[in-house]
Amino acid sequence: MSTIAVTGAAGFIGSHVCEALLARGDRVIGIDNFDDFYDPAIKRANLTACSANQQFKLIEADIRDADAMSAALAGGIDAVIHLAARAGVRPSIEQPVLYADVNVNGTAVMLEAARQAGIQRFIFASSSSVYGNNPKVPFSETDPVDHPISPYAATKKAGELLCHTYAHLFGMNITCLRFFTVYGPRQRPDLAIHKFAKLMLAEQPIPVYGDGSTSRDYTYISDTVDGVLRALDRCTGFQLYNLGNSQPVTLNELIAALERTLRKKVIINRKPVQSGDVERTCADIARAREELDYTPRVHLANGLAQFVAWMCS
Repeated sequence: MSTIAVTGAAGFIGSHVCEALLARGDRVIGIDNFDDFYDPAIKRANLTACSANQQFKLIEADIRDADAMSAALAGGIDAVIHLAARAGVRPSIEQPVLYADVNVNGTAVMLEAARQAGIQRFIFASSSSVYGNNPKVPFSETDPVDHPISPYAATKKAGELLCHTYAHLFGMNITCLRFFTVYGPRQRPDLAIHKFAKLMLAEQPIPVYGDGSTSRDYTYISDTVDGVLRALDRCTGFQLYNLGNSQPVTLNELIAALERTLRKKVIINRKPVQSGDVERTCADIARAREELDYTPRVHLANGLAQFVAWMCS
């Protein structure tokens, strides 16, 4: 049995990762500060199943608090899965200093706390946003990522660079995972699928930025979690992987799929394209397939059905 520290444990991805670790017999130290980016009560509800497990311990603390993180990682932690971050492209444009503080400084604090505790495995949650408006599709880990178009993307690239530095200087085993538009039960309420579904059920108009031709590589939560655990178990040296579905879907196609799933006709409120939004995301997952044996299994129609069943339960 391993003991794994998970930051952002009460979030969408974090709570699912914690449950998967517990299900396979690991002990989990969950770290979360329950910030108000969205209702903290939702995050506490996300941890209902974990809190009922004796192998789960919750520490309420901020990843920027070096003393608290040193204390949290002291004594027998085998690995860190660092998921905590200030999320969202558009909000990062409004609060770039906050995003840099949480995402860059917070990651530096976590890496240093892990180093001081002698922890040799560290998983960092990066994002497909680092690719910016990459003209080459699909996006490969070897593509240049030097032109982020939002502060959020820049902070995730900075986090990857910090991880590489710690791996190089201190011999830590660190894997960075670039997540591609994760969705499913407990998805953040500000994200498109959750927001659209709620508005459509209420027969309210949904905001659509642009003509609907932008595309995203929607990846179901169970596939992402599977990739995280595979990366954790194979964490050696410095590694970088895309965790996507490699099946991009346009915004118009997503809306049509939601109409079919919800059996509701959409009302569209057309808006101009937003600054910081990329035109497309599409993951080349060849490296993850080969080295992690990662294979996404949930198609969009099935994933949306499971999400809607959760939301309406």
